[in-house]
Amino acid sequence: MVANRVVWSLVFLAILTTVTRSWAKTVAVTRSPRSLALLGIAAAFLAVNWGFYVYAVASNQVVEASLGYFINPLVSVALGVLLLRERLRRAQWVAVGIAVLAVGVLAVSYGRLPWISLVLAVSFGVYGLIKKQVGSGSVESLTIETAVLAPVALGVMIVMAVRGTTSFAGSDAGLILLLVLLGPITAIPLLAFGGAATRIPLSTLGLMQYFTPVLQFLLGVLVFDEAMSPLRWVGFGLVWLSLAVMSIDGLRNAQGNRNRADDLNVIEPD
Repeated sequence: MVANRVVWSLVFLAILTTVTRSWAKTVAVTRSPRSLALLGIAAAFLAVNWGFYVYAVASNQVVEASLGYFINPLVSVALGVLLLRERLRRAQWVAVGIAVLAVGVLAVSYGRLPWISLVLAVSFGVYGLIKKQVGSGSVESLTIETAVLAPVALGVMIVMAVRGTTSFAGSDAGLILLLVLLGPITAIPLLAFGGAATRIPLSTLGLMQYFTPVLQFLLGVLVFDEAMSPLRWVGFGLVWLSLAVMSIDGLRNAQGNRNRADDLNVIEPD
């Protein structure tokens, strides 16, 4: 599934790049050794994220995967503070502290660290950080990232085809169509994410990533009937409380910035 995701994403992006006549911009990005190296590293973290997410779903751990994406905004905030010197307000520090407590509670409820969650959160957080450092267009950067991963993905698909274990072997048209659709389904959200990562602060970007884990959590609990112990509900409740604190603080700060901007635009009478 991961190999198909890479290959069909590259096919979709190649078509998109051709339609938008963006090949010149894509080639220009590759001429910068720094940008090419950073995008190669970003591709590696993206592959880790995809691989662990597919593993989580295949092993009936969708709820733990959703926890990773709930934690991811907090990782983005932490990276913004530690590496980009973005300053946190008091409420944001409180939110981070609650999140750390939540991870501890969930570790007790699972009987281990929620390592799938942590890998998903950190890998995608670092991916966002690198995208921000590169600063290139979302189409160009994602095309290069998938191109870096494509040789490995194609190799995996060829080996599986030789062994007769590929998903295409003996599959009906519906399954084949679903695998091909992994391309646009994967690329379109990442293009939107890449565009946002170069335009807004990393800490703000982190606050906008709640919808995915909410949907994943609902799927895990309501569709796949994954167990939720009382202590696990407490841990998730703390995560949601942390995100609520950050969201409210972010809205208040944004409103304050708008009010200050309006005050500066007021023309004083002569």
